[in-house]
Amino acid sequence: MSEYTYDSRSLKKDGRPWFPVMGEMHYTRYKEELWEESLRKMKAGGVTVVSTYVIWIHHEEEKGVFDFSGCRDLNRYLKLCGKVGLEVLLRLGPWVHGEVRNGGFPDWVVELGKEGVGLRSNDEAYLGYVRRYWQQIWQQVQGLLVKDGGPVIGVQIENEYGHVGGHRGEEGEAHMRRLTALAKEIGLDVPLYTATGWGGACIGDCLPVMGGYCEAPWSRSIEELPPNSNFVISHVRNDALIACDHHVEGAVTFDESRFPYLTAELGGGMQATSHRRPVSRGKDVGAMSVTKLASGAALLGYYMYHGGSNPKGRLSTLQESKATGYANDLPEINYDFHAPIGQYGTISDSYREIKLLALFLKDFGEDLAKLPSVIEPEGVKPWDLHTLRRACRHDGGHGYVFFNNYQRRHRMEDHDGIILKGHTADGDVCFPATDIRDGDYGFFPYRMRMGDAVLETALATPLCRLKGSGEAQSKEETAGDTYVFYGDRDPQYCWRTEKRAEILHLNREQALRAYKVRLDRDYLILCDGYVWEEGGELRCAGGAVTTVRSFPALKEPPRDFVEAGGEGRFTVYRRTWETSGAAEYRLLEDDGEEAVYEICISYPDGFDRSVREKGKDLILELDYSGFGMDVWMGEEKINDHFYDGERVPLSLGYFCFPESLKLHIRALHEKEPIFLEKWPKLVEGKACRLNGIFLREECW
Repeated sequence: MSEYTYDSRSLKKDGRPWFPVMGEMHYTRYKEELWEESLRKMKAGGVTVVSTYVIWIHHEEEKGVFDFSGCRDLNRYLKLCGKVGLEVLLRLGPWVHGEVRNGGFPDWVVELGKEGVGLRSNDEAYLGYVRRYWQQIWQQVQGLLVKDGGPVIGVQIENEYGHVGGHRGEEGEAHMRRLTALAKEIGLDVPLYTATGWGGACIGDCLPVMGGYCEAPWSRSIEELPPNSNFVISHVRNDALIACDHHVEGAVTFDESRFPYLTAELGGGMQATSHRRPVSRGKDVGAMSVTKLASGAALLGYYMYHGGSNPKGRLSTLQESKATGYANDLPEINYDFHAPIGQYGTISDSYREIKLLALFLKDFGEDLAKLPSVIEPEGVKPWDLHTLRRACRHDGGHGYVFFNNYQRRHRMEDHDGIILKGHTADGDVCFPATDIRDGDYGFFPYRMRMGDAVLETALATPLCRLKGSGEAQSKEETAGDTYVFYGDRDPQYCWRTEKRAEILHLNREQALRAYKVRLDRDYLILCDGYVWEEGGELRCAGGAVTTVRSFPALKEPPRDFVEAGGEGRFTVYRRTWETSGAAEYRLLEDDGEEAVYEICISYPDGFDRSVREKGKDLILELDYSGFGMDVWMGEEKINDHFYDGERVPLSLGYFCFPESLKLHIRALHEKEPIFLEKWPKLVEGKACRLNGIFLREECW
């Protein structure tokens, strides 16, 4: 059993600094038969810890009637996390927010509040119901805590307590302590107890975790927001944008010097609201993540990492809405979140951007976690589009220089001939002059020890380290190792020692498609989808993957692939892929305010339409213009969407490959009080049409 602790600078695992990457996936918002596939995608993307809300209304919608079946089967989900090799942080609530109806409270709990029970307080009546609910969770979790050899290493208590509802001050702190004691009393005995710490929230005696989003779809504004502070390198941990539809508190309630800088809610994407619909893109997430590393972060945690769909309720729909007293209207079903892994399991540019950092942290995070951050210059404001944002994380002997010249939806000034400097106790280490353009962000190492060799400087970024064969090789043993770096500029590797390590250099596009897989040794695989090891074999999936490249050459080609020559230092493997399925659409009716379309899908003779069991899926991409749309399969609404200018993917395999669907598109009118980054073409002051459909294949 591993031991998990922390000090003021980092998390620790078995006494050594530990720099995990955490990704949020809500099991109740995804089909249970597809959980393992998605957990493997998360691990392939570099995630080491899965976080998940345990949402009360999803498990006890009716008072006293508990449901842990189907997509609500927490026990099965946790066992799969353990099988795949992922650690787990359970976010218990009891109130969670999470864009859920009543913030996750069942309606009957809300009614108790109206009857005088003190919700989110130390009222014994309220705590009695929390105890009963958590005891049910304990029955699901029993035997799966890390002390018992299971994957659950931590529990988050409440959420945004004292910031979004709840008490403040000592009364709030007392409630957080009471909930923590209750969790322990029930049996939820874990090494780490966390609490969200932004916006003046109370943490009790828990470990505070922070957040940061590149926009704020919950903001009341329908205008372009000012430049975002999360792209500025800073020692300020609090993101005042989070939940700014509630009161905003600029301070935090705890002494930051006592705790490592941990993030649990970096926006892996953003969920559109009815009135505000920004689109998060890969570079937004990548630049923000690099900025947090530069600022001294010791955990990259993403909300959401995996999108999904709200489950069906017995008594009502389960989304956040104004009708339930909240400030925002959200889709009834769709919780895609523009996440790295989307609503139906497809991967995005954000997935690839996060993977660049996750692979680095897997191999070099123990080193980075020990290094404090020196910011140069300090106090840069987000609206300053001229100053190059820089920092150095170092220990007086070696380190990494960070830079960010990216500000979302704004152009930054180009910087020619910049000489970056890394600090040491005996003076600065100067990098070769280089140009840093608008949109550039990243980091470079200096005096990096690579076995017996020391790299003085390089204008390239380390990605991972490939170990040779042999199970006993430790982190210190490096004979035969290859270090993988990437970047599009001349790397100018400069060595401090005569001895040099072996380096495999990739361009950035190659690095975005790179995976590290352990078989008989470490391999670097380039693939447009994703890959993982299972049962000693290399599995290739995600998109119609027809080509993979491996360094070094594999002992055996992947299943269904054949060797097809070489490209530089990579061996190429290919497979044939037969396209199956076709789709067409027709307009059924249009009354000016709603247009209804029928989509007909045809499949080849003998096509198996069982739920994604035969290695293929078909993704139907919908290009429409309007306020929003609903997708119907027969009499059942299966998805909905607020228009944001992007194509909307729909997995046909997720719904057992239907032969027909209906789309109901609602009209978007000129001067509609909503924020859109890009408006569609309006005809006579409105838009209400299906522009086209596109069918593409996925495999796994």
